[in-house]
Amino acid sequence: MDEQMNLKISASPHVRSKDTTSDIMFDVVLALAPATAFGLYLFGWYAALLVAVCILSCVGFEALFQKLMGKKVTVGDFSAVVTGLLLALNLPPKLPIWMAVVGSAFAIIVVKQLFGGLGQNFMNPALAARCFLILSFARYMTDFYYDGVATATPLAVLKQSGQVESLRSMFLGHTAGTIGETSVAALLIGAIYLLARRIINFRIPVFYIGTFAAAITIYGFAKGYDVPVFLAAHLCGGGLMLGAWFMATDYVTSPITSKGKIIYGIFLGLLTFVLRIFGPSAEGVSYSIIIGNLIVPLIERVTVPKAFGAGMGKKEEKPVEAKEEEKEEAKEAPAEKARADVKGVLLAVLAISVITVLMGSILGVMHEVTKDPIASVEKDAKEEAYKEVFPDAGGIIPMDEAGTAEQAQEYLDQVNTTLHDIKGFKTAAVTEIAFACESPAGTKQNKVLGYVVLVTNKGYGGDMQLAVGVSSKGEVKGISFLSINETAGLGMKANTDAFKDQFKGKTVDAFKFTKTGSTAENEIDALSGATITTTAVTDAVNAAVACVNLLGGGN
Repeated sequence: MDEQMNLKISASPHVRSKDTTSDIMFDVVLALAPATAFGLYLFGWYAALLVAVCILSCVGFEALFQKLMGKKVTVGDFSAVVTGLLLALNLPPKLPIWMAVVGSAFAIIVVKQLFGGLGQNFMNPALAARCFLILSFARYMTDFYYDGVATATPLAVLKQSGQVESLRSMFLGHTAGTIGETSVAALLIGAIYLLARRIINFRIPVFYIGTFAAAITIYGFAKGYDVPVFLAAHLCGGGLMLGAWFMATDYVTSPITSKGKIIYGIFLGLLTFVLRIFGPSAEGVSYSIIIGNLIVPLIERVTVPKAFGAGMGKKEEKPVEAKEEEKEEAKEAPAEKARADVKGVLLAVLAISVITVLMGSILGVMHEVTKDPIASVEKDAKEEAYKEVFPDAGGIIPMDEAGTAEQAQEYLDQVNTTLHDIKGFKTAAVTEIAFACESPAGTKQNKVLGYVVLVTNKGYGGDMQLAVGVSSKGEVKGISFLSINETAGLGMKANTDAFKDQFKGKTVDAFKFTKTGSTAENEIDALSGATITTTAVTDAVNAAVACVNLLGGGN
């Protein structure tokens, strides 16, 4: 009697265990509970709202997408819950709710479901969403708070000023950071639970952290730092522990072989070191893991062992007829394999092209819809900034409105050439000049009281743009930032009245800053731990003053 065997085939991850996928995911949620609880205790009710929104959004988007695509709804496996929780723990505690929803949609729909669902995604969905949000909303994703005050993370302080905060506070978690990354103690409790339950393997996190620690130690010795303190600060700061124990070990996006796990861990450790020390950001964990996810197929290709007995033993002699049949099959096999490979490549290219066109179309539509409102908001912000820096003016008239746009641009080019080649300003550039007049535009015989100069300069966190009001006598009337993206708690203090008012009301050819307390009219007090930002702002103001002098006003 024929016997029929029913095989049940499911997508990866495949684990030799009696535990189901939902059991494993639930264990991950339990392991993250200490870090989550501490984050909610530290950052309050809004952080709790962010966590709830991310989890519900991820579960909702997964169920909705699967329902619309006619697939089985699999939210019961808890994978969407884990994605939502991990995403929330990687977010700043004051991020706008709608951005968290956008991140959840990107994680579930773009990174996970469009590639086939759980087991088919090529990178960690939560980390991919975090990187997407950083690229899209950098200002909000780097806005950190502690005890209700905007401040820099310990790693940002260490990178920018070389100062190390209390290691005890960093270990316990009483510092600024994302919701789930601050407490190393809480994360280690969760890691021990995962190891005890055999949910994760020790190789990836141990070799990841070990390689990173070795690289940091060598670098610290070479620089002459206090190595134990420097190393401890890097191990306790940022998302290293959260990434190493909870995201680098993701079943789907990490190698399956023992050797592969070791290679993967070493790669992540080295890449995190390079990004943290030599990159523009103080972090590096998220991008390291995302890049590591992309090379996992290559790691597995070179580390997958041969099947036991492969190529061993004496082949059984076969009849001549069987040999001839095998030869014919061998001739046909390459052609069939080639056709299959070509078909697979074409389908992959087609799928990627469709996704690219679809996403590009959506972004294009969003750009067209938001272009005019954004331009209107930027115009209003510029007008407010101009009024702020020259409050005595009855009207402020941009140079291109007083004449022609071509004439204004030609004059700007001449001014910047002089500033760069003769005055020595290397990065500061004047982007707009406006006349500060006694009366509104259109008034006859309108008296010019001074100028408003819009200057762009390169700061620590990228380009900053500020308006500087300078009277015809060379007095600085005020400064106002139109854009600034410096480190919270350090460089961002440049956008406070306490710092900006140091320039106001002074008539000097050039300002300079001091770290020992200003004693002269042309001196300002530097921002503590933010020398690059202080230099950028001072140079921008000096460029505006020099520009007014070239226009015929000032000294």
